[in-house]
Parts: sequence; structure tokens; C-alpha cells
Amino acid sequence: MKTRNLLALLVVFFYSFGLFAQDETEGYKFKDVTDIKVTNVKDQQRTGTCWSFATTSFIEAELIRINKTEYDLSEMYFVHNAYINKGLGYIRYHGKFNFGEGGQAHDVVGQIKKYGFVTQDAYPGNMYDPGNYYTSELDQLLKAMLDVLITKPNRKLTPVWLDAYTSVLNTYLGSIPETVEVDGKNISPVDFAKSTGFNPDDYIEITSFNHHPYYEKVILELPDNWSNDPYYNLPLDEFVEIMNYVLQEGYTFVWDGDVGFEGFSHKNQVAVVHEGDFDYKNPKTEKEITDKCRQKEFDNLTTTDDHLMHITGLAEDQNGTIYYKTKNSWGEDSNDFGGYLYMSETYMKLNTIAIMVHKDAIPKEIKEKLGIN
Repeated sequence: MKTRNLLALLVVFFYSFGLFAQDETEGYKFKDVTDIKVTNVKDQQRTGTCWSFATTSFIEAELIRINKTEYDLSEMYFVHNAYINKGLGYIRYHGKFNFGEGGQAHDVVGQIKKYGFVTQDAYPGNMYDPGNYYTSELDQLLKAMLDVLITKPNRKLTPVWLDAYTSVLNTYLGSIPETVEVDGKNISPVDFAKSTGFNPDDYIEITSFNHHPYYEKVILELPDNWSNDPYYNLPLDEFVEIMNYVLQEGYTFVWDGDVGFEGFSHKNQVAVVHEGDFDYKNPKTEKEITDKCRQKEFDNLTTTDDHLMHITGLAEDQNGTIYYKTKNSWGEDSNDFGGYLYMSETYMKLNTIAIMVHKDAIPKEIKEKLGIN
């Protein structure tokens, strides 16, 4: 009886040890190679404003890099101003113009040139439910107003339409502040932006698609590129080279790409392009991505610009595979990694639409090819 009990205990012990050892070897194990200081993860909640949240996070990181000062900037300030510009465009194009919550990184930087930026305290961005964001109702109301206006019920566009349109924005999001308090002084949003050393002209967007000529500025055919801003177009290998160089040099970048791909799992904190079936629990061999297959996925509308995020570092898994540490805007509680995830280099090659970087974070040889000073 005692021998049996001893054997049983040994079996349980070694079985438990085996499971423990197995648990120790399974799963993704990431080691950060570069991990650049950024602000805390935000939550865009029930809005389609990832473009503002990702780019605002990027700007906050740039301010830390430039002058060692951490600011909490208002994302909804840029959303408010974008709606004004979209409304004007919708009217001028007689309704033949993309209108909605979406946007691009350049929408934020372009606005800073005109309107500067403000802190979150100065512009929380929700008048009827502070601390929460909902823009679907607002978006539909604004669109309905514009659709009535372009029919010209008074036979011509009335001069007060923009006042009425803006009043709806102000009711939902709040009126734009004329000043913001910084270091005990009230200054304009434009002066605030200038005082931080942030220069909007230092930032460019880069893409990689072979239906446009390389090493030129191109207008990328994206519904959310409503302002028709240009992108520098590069071959895929140099596109990836810039992503790595940026992070190695202590900069970060804004990522615009597709998260509807099967290999993307924010919950499991990874985005991968595995050979065969996808496994979010363990590293596997990934597919080889070329410019041709990347172009095919863009042309057949599989790869779309459905989300923007902030890339804050480089990492490797236990097999030496390169990943990009990614700050999402779905809240700190959205996964077990505090709202971050790791996207593999292969995933980036296939699913990246474009990136925004500081022009000084580009290798010299590539800058010369692009004609960037």
C-alpha cells in the first residue's frame, strides 16, 4: 500500500512538473530591443477617431523627445476641427465628398499648422457625458444637415449654414477654447504649439505600392485621405528599413493599416502572418511577403486602411523574429498587455498602408533618393 502511494505521488509529481515545464516553454516570449517613452494608453471608445488618437499619442511622444515635457493633448480638438473642414469640403463638392469619422495622420499635423493644439483639460471633447466619447449620432446629424443644405431649399446656400453646423458640433463636443493655460499663463493654441518646439513641417508620410512610381510623391487612393495629401512611395525593402531605423534612432511612428486580417488578435496581443493555420499562442513560421503579394492584397481591397496605431518600439520573440511594439487606442483594459500588442515584421510588410515619421528619422541614402532636405 505504501509503495503504491509512493508511486502515485511520483507520477503526480513528474506529471505536474512536466506540465509546468511545458507551460514555461510555450507561448510568445518577447524581449524589447528598443522601448521608447510615450504617454499612457487612451481609449477612443465608441468613435471612429483612431487617426486622432494614434497621431496625438505620436505628437505627445515627440514632445517628450524634443523638450522632455509630457503633455496630455486633446484628441477631440482635432476631431472638431476636422469636422469643420469636412463640412466645407462636402458643400463645395456638392455632396460628392467623403464624409465621416475617419481620417489620416496628416489630418492632425495639418490642423496644427492652422489651429495649434490644446490640452485635454482645456478641451475634454464631450459636453453631455464627460469622460466618454460617442460620435455616431453626431456624425449622422452633421451628415443629414449637409445633405439638406446641398439641395438649396432657399434656392441658394444661406450664409448662416456654417454657424448652424458649428453649433451642433459645439453642443456635442464643446466650443473650441480661444486660449489654453500653460505654466500659469493663458496663450492661444497656436502659440502653445509653437512654444513646445513642435514643427509640423518636419513630418512626412511614406507608403509602398508598385502601381505608383517609386521615389515620388503620390496621392494614395484611400477613402479617408479626403484632403488628398501626398505620400512618398518607396520599394518595400526600404519601407521596412525606415520603420526599423526610426525606432533604433529613438523616434516612434504612426502606423496606418489593416487589422481585419485573420492574423491580428489584440486580445492575444499579437499580429502575425503564419504559414498554415493561425496560432495566437505560439510562434510559428511566417509567410514570405513580397511587393507583389502586398500589392495584390491592396488591389483586391483585402488590405485597407481601417485602423491607425502608434509604434513605440522593436522587440524579438524567443526565435529571434522581429516584432513592433504597438500602442493601441482601445484602452488599458482591452487586453492583458495594458492595451499594447506586438506586430510581426511580416505582418507589417503585408498590412501596412502608410506610416508617418519625422524626416530626420530616415536614413540619409533614402532621404537623398526622395529629395528630402
